[in-house]
Amino acid sequence: MRKTLIATAIGAALALSACSEQPSSPQDLSADTAVEAMVDVVAENPFFQSSALQYEAPDFGLIDDEHFIPAFEEGMKQHMAEIEAIANNPEPATFENTVVAMEKSGELLTRVSRVFFNLSGTDSNEKRREIQRELSPKLSAHSDNINLNPELFARVEAIYNQRDSLGLDSESARLLDIYYDRFVRSGATLTEEQQVKIRALNEEHSNLTTQFSQNQLAITSAIAVVVDDVEELDGLSDSQIRAAANAAQAAGHEGKYLLSITNTTRQPILTSLNNRELRQRVWEASAFRGTSGELDNRPIVSRLAQIRAERANLLGYPDWATYQLENTMAETPENVLNMLSSMVPAVVANTEQEQADIQEMIRRHGGDFDVQPWDWEYYAELVRQEKYDLDESEVKQYFEFNRVLHDGVFYTMNRLYGIRFEPRPDLPVYHEDVEAYEVFDHDGTSLAIFYADYFAREGKRGGAWMSAFVSQSHLLDKKPVVVNVMNIPKAPDGEPTLISYDHTTTIFHELGHGIHGMFSNVNFPTLAGTSVSRDFVEFPSTFEEDWAAYPEVLANYAKHYETGEAIPDELLEKIMQSRSFNQGFDTLEYIAASFLDMEWHMLSGDQPAQDVETFEAAALAKHGVDMSAVPPRYKSTFFNHSIGGGYSAGYYAYMWSEILAADAFAYVQSQGGLTRENGDHYRKNILEVGNTRPTMESYIQFRGQEPTTEALLIRRGLKTQID
Repeated sequence: MRKTLIATAIGAALALSACSEQPSSPQDLSADTAVEAMVDVVAENPFFQSSALQYEAPDFGLIDDEHFIPAFEEGMKQHMAEIEAIANNPEPATFENTVVAMEKSGELLTRVSRVFFNLSGTDSNEKRREIQRELSPKLSAHSDNINLNPELFARVEAIYNQRDSLGLDSESARLLDIYYDRFVRSGATLTEEQQVKIRALNEEHSNLTTQFSQNQLAITSAIAVVVDDVEELDGLSDSQIRAAANAAQAAGHEGKYLLSITNTTRQPILTSLNNRELRQRVWEASAFRGTSGELDNRPIVSRLAQIRAERANLLGYPDWATYQLENTMAETPENVLNMLSSMVPAVVANTEQEQADIQEMIRRHGGDFDVQPWDWEYYAELVRQEKYDLDESEVKQYFEFNRVLHDGVFYTMNRLYGIRFEPRPDLPVYHEDVEAYEVFDHDGTSLAIFYADYFAREGKRGGAWMSAFVSQSHLLDKKPVVVNVMNIPKAPDGEPTLISYDHTTTIFHELGHGIHGMFSNVNFPTLAGTSVSRDFVEFPSTFEEDWAAYPEVLANYAKHYETGEAIPDELLEKIMQSRSFNQGFDTLEYIAASFLDMEWHMLSGDQPAQDVETFEAAALAKHGVDMSAVPPRYKSTFFNHSIGGGYSAGYYAYMWSEILAADAFAYVQSQGGLTRENGDHYRKNILEVGNTRPTMESYIQFRGQEPTTEALLIRRGLKTQID
C-alpha cells in the first residue's frame, strides 16, 4: 500500500511539473527519461522509501546530509499533490475521503522531517544548520498552503457542521474537532488580506525561531570557560578535572581545562568550585549569553514577542497567551497567573530563610560580602552538608549510570508494566554514544524500538527530552520508534559515569515520556502518544520520577559502583530528607521563568518592541519574584522553551503537571504501590489513549476524581501529611 501511494504521488508530482509553464530547453527530459531519473533518485536516497529496518527505524548507516534537501523538496511536492487531490475531490466531503485522507498524506515529508529535526537537536553540524535555515521558510509556507487552503477548509467545515449526524466513534469525532480547530486557529476564516499578513508573520516567525535555536547552539560552544591553571579547579573530583582536560584538548586548548555551560542560568559545577572568581566567570558566562556580538538574541526575543501578539490579534485574541491556552487544561492566562501567584508568598518566605542561612554560612567561612547568584549553590551545598551531613561525591558512588538505567529505570518499567528492554546492537545509530533497544510487552510481543542518548557532547542542544522517529498508528500500521535524550557529563574512557540523584530522577522522567509514546494505542497519528496539551504532557513523565525513591526500586539499583554494596540506610535517609532542601530557590527560579514567559506573551500586537533587560526586571518586580541572588531559571536570551516556541506561554505546564503527577503517585501508593495491577490501570487510562479524549476525562478515568494540590505540597516538602 505504501509503495503504491509513493508511486502515485511521484507520478502526480511529475504531472504537475509537466503542466507548469517553464521555458523549453535542449536539456528538457522526455517523460520516460524523467521517470528513469526519478527511479535513480529513489534508489540513491534512503528517505524515498520506507526503511527496511524493524518498525521503519531510520537506517542511519545510509543517511547523509546531502539526502535531506532532495527528500524535503520531494516530500513537500508529494504532500501538496495529495492535499490538492483531497481538496479538489469532486465527491461530497466525507470523514473518510477528507480527514482520514489527510491523516494518510505526507508520508515522505513526515519520514525525513522526524529524522532531520531529531538530528538537528542531538547531533548538529554546520551543514545541518544551513539546511535548517534554508528549509525554515519553505516549511512554513508549505504549512500555510495547507491550513489556508479554502477548498480544503470548506470540506472540513462541511463535515464538522454535520458531525452530530455522522455516527462517528469517539476517537474519530475527537480527530474531526481537532482538525477543524486547527484550520480555524491557523486563519482559515480570515479575509484574503488578513491571510497575506499571517503568512508573512509565519515566515518571519519560522526564520527567527530557527535563528534563535541555532544561536543557542553556537553560544553554548562559544561561552565555555577555559581555565589555565588546574589549581583554580580546586573542589572538583579527579574525574571531573580529567574530563575538563579532555574537553579542552578536543576544543584545541592543549594543556588547559574547559568547563562547558549547560542550558539553565545556574550551573551544577558551582556547587563544587572553591575559587569564587572562577564561580563568577562560570555564572556570568551562563547568565549573560546571547546579549552581545553576532549572537545577540535580544532583538530576536523582542521581535518574536511582537510577531506572536500580532498573529493572535489577527486571529481575534487579545494576546498570544490567550490563544495558546485556549485548548489546555489551564484554559486562560488568568488561571495560570493565579496558580503561580498563589505560591509566591510561601516560596519567597522560604527562599529568604534559605538566603539567611547561606549568608550566615558565608560569615562563618570568613566572607565579607552579600550572597551573589554565583555563591548560592556553593554555600547552599555547605549548609546542606552541615544540616544533613551529606556529601554529594559520596552520594554519586551509589548512582552509577548503567546500573541506574538497567537496574533502576528498566526494572521499574518491568515491575509496573511487564515490559523488558533488550539491547539491539545490530541497529545502526547516529552517534557512538547512542544505544538501541527493542522493547517487549508483558506477553512477549514486540512493542517498540527505543534509543538511549544520554551523554553531553558538541552539537547537542542543552536539556533533556523525548522524541519519536516513528509514531504509533493503527491506521498507518506503525509501531513507535522513540528516543530519550539527556546531557549527562560522560566520564573519561574506562571510568564509570557516576551521576547525581537529580540526573537519576531525570532518567526516570524522560522514560516516562518514552513509554507515553511507546504505549500509545490509537488509530490516528494526530492523536498518538504525547500529542496532548503542554500542561498534561509533563504529567506522565513527572509521575515516573518518584519511583526512583521507592524502596524496592532503590534496593535494586542504588549500589556502590565498586563493591556492589547497597546504599547504607543512614545515607539514604539523608538523601530523602535533603530532597526538600533548597526548595525555595528551586521553586522561585522556576516561577520567575514562568512569569517571564507569560508576560512576554501577554503583550498586545500594538505595543512597541521591548528592551529585554528592562522588560525582565519589570516583569519580575510586578510579581514579587525579583530576588537578585535568585535569577530566573532561564533568562529570555536563552529561554528556548518559551522564546524558541515549543512552550511559548506554556512553561507553567511543568508545575501544573506536577500537581497531577503528585496526586496520581499518592493515589497509586494508596492502592498498593509498585504492582502490575496499578501499572496496567495507569497504562490503560493515561498512557494508551493519547489525545483521543479530553485530558481531564482521562485523569478522572484513572483517578476517580480531579486532582488536589495536597500531594504536591508534600512532594515539595511544604507539608508533612494530608489532613
